[in-house]
Amino acid sequence: MSQPNNHMVSWWWEMSNNNNINLALCIIITLTLLILAILWFKFTLSTSSNGAPSLPPGPYSLPIVGYLPFLGPDLHKQFTNMARTYGPIFKFYVGSKLHVVVNTPDLAKIVVRDQDEIFANHNLTVAASIITYGGQDIAWAQNNAHWRNLRKMFVHEVLSNKNLDACSPFRRNEVRKTIKNVYCKIGTKVNISEISFSTEANVVTNMVWENSANHGAKDGHLGVELQKVVSKIVELLGKPNMSDYFPSLAWFDLQGVERDMKAQLKKIDRILERIIDDRIKSNTKRLENGKKDFLQILLDLKDQEDATSLNLIQIKALLQDIMVAGTETTTTMIEWAMAEVLNNHNVMKKVQDELDDIVGVNNVVEESHLPKLKYLDATIKETSRLHPVAPFLVPRSPSKTCNIGGYTILKGCNVFVNVWSIQRDPRYWDDPLVFNPERFLTNHWDYNGNNLKFFPFGSGRRVCPGLPLGEKMLMYVLASLLHSFDWSLPVGEEHDLSEKFGITLKKRNPLIAIPSQRLPDANLYM
Repeated sequence: MSQPNNHMVSWWWEMSNNNNINLALCIIITLTLLILAILWFKFTLSTSSNGAPSLPPGPYSLPIVGYLPFLGPDLHKQFTNMARTYGPIFKFYVGSKLHVVVNTPDLAKIVVRDQDEIFANHNLTVAASIITYGGQDIAWAQNNAHWRNLRKMFVHEVLSNKNLDACSPFRRNEVRKTIKNVYCKIGTKVNISEISFSTEANVVTNMVWENSANHGAKDGHLGVELQKVVSKIVELLGKPNMSDYFPSLAWFDLQGVERDMKAQLKKIDRILERIIDDRIKSNTKRLENGKKDFLQILLDLKDQEDATSLNLIQIKALLQDIMVAGTETTTTMIEWAMAEVLNNHNVMKKVQDELDDIVGVNNVVEESHLPKLKYLDATIKETSRLHPVAPFLVPRSPSKTCNIGGYTILKGCNVFVNVWSIQRDPRYWDDPLVFNPERFLTNHWDYNGNNLKFFPFGSGRRVCPGLPLGEKMLMYVLASLLHSFDWSLPVGEEHDLSEKFGITLKKRNPLIAIPSQRLPDANLYM
């Protein structure tokens, strides 16, 4: 058994101290569990049978609590280190729950491709169950007819090429507003995450329910309110929760995750209900070309007596997916890409030289320029390689007992695909820790997960459905920011690429940068 270091052990206590738990209660419960673990340790060993399934190797676990006390806050790094000890596939228990981690492309292929049907489900955590109305959305729903119907509608109605093209004015207007906003802040500190989120949120909401950004802002700043709620939701989804590991303790809600997530659900539910209620009353909203927007499509399906019928809860769950995942993922990637470009001046120069060549210094970036920006595309892919937004994707759960790499994988366990580790593995990448966009100029890989050395947004039937819009927005926002402005860090600040692990892998500290005018004609910023 690998020995836990002080940092790992401290995580167990930090998880308690930082969440307003009754400390005395936590200590009593923890000590009780450890005492029971000691008392039953010999019994547990003695009841092991030679006929048990051949599970993957892994560290010894304490009875009752399993490996929980030894898990550190940076699980993506810890799992990578554990793979060096136990091999490319290993297991550990948290409570009685079995977790399996795969760390190579070949093993990942079995999960997301070869046996994709078996591994297409997710285990609903307490937090995910609350915020998705019990798994009524795309991200967390089980692999069933309801999920397939939702995904089909989303892909074909919202993200079809025809609809994306029809919504290009929304994207152009919001990006131009962002450039104008940044221009007004030249020489001052700009929070890259905040401006990126605002842009993305307005684009997504305009596509899904036209002009709702303005409509919903009657009584305040929808963008600011939405960002706070989304950030808290993502934080709670990624927080280790005792209630998930020990269901018998769920009633206590020791860390307040259930309470806090219900509070966020109430906030985002209020936003959604306001927009839906107003639409139902008017029931006239259409895009300019006469095509229904996505909200209207969903409302038209409400209460139909066939397989496509949706109720209001399901509609809200889907809209919430779009608002949360559609903004958080792109915003996080823009911030990481800007951080890496600022940290690599030669990369910034090559990106800006390409922009000058393709766009010109007397012009603004248009979506028609994006397919020609090969070096910027390679820069974004290299950012996605080093900083995958979801380092484990969303953990899979097999619908039946199966086999991976010669080991038995039990039905209902959690399976982590360590994308972060695979995309930094020196067996598959030259100088893997070096930020080098050139590697993607010679290897023309896409984001669809066809090559399982690089699949930052998943693969198979659970690949991120928002890829077409996400990729377009990443390119458009970054191209516009880097074409319109030169960027530098505030005086005295050093480059920071430290990570904060969660269900998404964010920068530990927000990127604050100072823009300066780059284009000669000030009218290009208006």
